[in-house]
Formats: sequence, C-alpha cells, structure tokens
Amino acid sequence: MIRIAGVIIPEDKRAVIALTRIYGIGKNSAKKILSASGVSEDEKLKNLPDNKIEIIRNNIEKKLKVEGDLRLEVSQNIRRLKDIGSYRGSRHIKNLPVRGQRTKTNARTKRGKKMTVGSGRKKAAEKT
Repeated sequence: MIRIAGVIIPEDKRAVIALTRIYGIGKNSAKKILSASGVSEDEKLKNLPDNKIEIIRNNIEKKLKVEGDLRLEVSQNIRRLKDIGSYRGSRHIKNLPVRGQRTKTNARTKRGKKMTVGSGRKKAAEKT
C-alpha cells in the first residue's frame, strides 16, 4: 500500500496513471514528476523499490501544491469572488456556469434536472 500526500495510490496501475489519483496532479504533471525522479512511465508502482517511491513522494511535496492545500486555496479563491460581489462570484452563488457557457439549452449538470414551469392556468380552471 503506497500513500502519497494522504492518498492511497493503486499499486497495480502504471505509474503515470496511478499518480493522477492525487488531486492536483494530471497526466502532464505525473510525467514531469516521474522524469525528475528517474522512473519509467510504464513501470508499475508495485515493482518500484522503496527509495524510488520516496523520491517521488519528496518531489510531489516540494514542487506541487496538492490535495488539502490546493482544495483550500481553490475554495478561498471562490469565497473571495463571492465576497467582492464580482460577476463570477454571483454565478457561483446562483450555481450557474461561470465561464460564459450558454444556459438556455445546456448546463444540465450545474442547473439540475429539467423542470417544466407552467402558467398555472390548468389548476386555476379546475378549482372553480
């Protein structure tokens, strides 16, 4: 069981793919970390010696902001946008897309399930 930055890394996957489990590390960052550590991208982590894993762990801790620190920074940036009352902050508050996407027909993941809003005429006719 390999633990880096508080995350349990799968040992049976290739090193590049396994490192992407850490929040803040994508494929490109993983490739750079492995090349700096002198580890092949295709090597599986269970085949690596402990000293190589320790080198990878040290490279991640020294060079990158990952997991809790990165999540905290992102949430503080969003909170700052909300506090200053910017347009982007108001979009975050309303739970709408922030980066200029259209919302008339798309943005289902942000807006939620489709809800039909009627005029209420049918219910009003039934009551009388």
